[in-house]
Amino acid sequence: MILSRVLRTRALQAPPLRVLQSLNRHASTSAAQDTQKPYYVTTPIFYPNAVPHIGHLHTLVSADILARFRRLTHPHQPVHFLTGTDEHGLKIQKAAREKGMEELAFCDSISERFRELAEKADISHTRFIRTTEQAHHDAVTHLWRELDAKGLIYKDTYSGWYSISDEAFYTDAQITRTVHPKTATEVVTSTETGSVVTYSSEITYKFRLSQFREALHAHFLANPTAIRPKSYYDQVLSWVSTEEGGALDDLSISRPRERLTWGVPVPGDEEHTIYVWIDALTVYLTGAGYPFKDLDGVAGGWPSDVQVVGKDILRFHAVYFPAILLALSLPLPQTLLTHAHWTAEQRKMSKSVGNVADPGEAMEAYGVDGVRYYMAKVGGRFKDDVDWSPVQAEKHLDEIRSLLGNFFLRITSKAIAGKLNTLSDSAPSLAELASASYLAESGEGEKHTHNREVLASLETLGDTARGYLENMEVAEALDAIVARLKLANASLTHTAPWASTTSPGLARASYLTSLETLRVCGILLQSFIPGTAGKLLDGLGVGPEERTWEWAAVGKGGDTTREVKGVPLFEGKRK
Repeated sequence: MILSRVLRTRALQAPPLRVLQSLNRHASTSAAQDTQKPYYVTTPIFYPNAVPHIGHLHTLVSADILARFRRLTHPHQPVHFLTGTDEHGLKIQKAAREKGMEELAFCDSISERFRELAEKADISHTRFIRTTEQAHHDAVTHLWRELDAKGLIYKDTYSGWYSISDEAFYTDAQITRTVHPKTATEVVTSTETGSVVTYSSEITYKFRLSQFREALHAHFLANPTAIRPKSYYDQVLSWVSTEEGGALDDLSISRPRERLTWGVPVPGDEEHTIYVWIDALTVYLTGAGYPFKDLDGVAGGWPSDVQVVGKDILRFHAVYFPAILLALSLPLPQTLLTHAHWTAEQRKMSKSVGNVADPGEAMEAYGVDGVRYYMAKVGGRFKDDVDWSPVQAEKHLDEIRSLLGNFFLRITSKAIAGKLNTLSDSAPSLAELASASYLAESGEGEKHTHNREVLASLETLGDTARGYLENMEVAEALDAIVARLKLANASLTHTAPWASTTSPGLARASYLTSLETLRVCGILLQSFIPGTAGKLLDGLGVGPEERTWEWAAVGKGGDTTREVKGVPLFEGKRK
């Protein structure tokens, strides 16, 4: 029996710190070897008790930007990108019964909505996983047995607070008591999430989480970039700190079958169902091929390089999951990118309030890349909640439409083409354009200075944007690219190559400078607005083999002019 075996091993200790240090060394070494390990990006698996909302899309887009960036900078390394749906637990059981449906049929219908969302948003995931898959069921069962074999699971009475909405247990220290203003009744909620909790007392299985506090604390002290942004890192560090957080309580990891039938049964005890978060967290291992045939799962991409999560599920991913990995002697994820939430009119989105933004409707109204651009520009700093607003969505769509789409059409206009056709000499190289002597004798050198400033700004753009994205500063990277587009647009206005007073030589200099700006920025924008960037690069005649990050440098695409076809990058107007 599980219980009797575990009772004999209550005094077991957590893995020594030297084991943790070895795991960390292994993770960093294997992550650096492109040929040995795929780059592994994950989103949370979404809970399909309701249709997708704008927050789900933000998570998908954020992860997709990082996955695409990796493909551009490491084109020979496979990128494994996992997303999917979390289909077990009380919320699903309750929602399905309210609809009068079988749980699996209910999950089938809602899960498909999340799959469709990912496809519509041009998300480049390589695996859409569902926790109702047999492979995952087998992985969860295997993980439970491994933990049990190590003496880390025991049966005990759980008494405390539970939130069906969060599918989470909370201690007295994690709840807030208030009085309802109308009914004068006490309302108890989770301090972290604001979700209503109820008190329960029942026999459950527990995981010896308390044994891993020291190892977790040591890990995060040694790896200050393990959680980004830093404000969330500081929060996690306080949770596992003796001084501030105290000892971690052992975690209840099952529910009586009489309360929860929709889930994976506890191996050897059909009267209990495995806690939905243990089930859900295991999915990252399942996606990498767990139970691993090789020693550590490197071939499947483990450990994960980036896990993108919302701040409301930080504790599960930053405390519970790493503790389980330590228990299994598996390497920990490299980085947990945590993002804040989207609000509407500065209020939390809620069905009852009626302010939930539909991501499908948003993409219909502003275009897929219009929405992706807005989310990266506004939500890509991750630290603070940001507001979804139709006014702001339209504003940001107009910005990128003007800076990129209209810019491309302006530089490929018939007026400029006509001037270029009057030139008979060979086109100057970009190096010649960047020199102070070019056009100096013609009297137009001062105007050409604007073009030279643009070319100079592009010299550092690839490295600048790369540095930001490697630090997972998505908005800052996009801002750097947009700043160059603004500079190039201003330069075009100053030089006015279409004007009758502008010489053909200056017109050509402005034309080539603008095309180089579009080429470099177009390569870098593939991470953010892939569909639009692809159309731009097609129009510029940039071949598929010249679209990786190394080509985003001035002159890298060659100094001769290509056959360029000005095409609309953004179709139609907002509905």
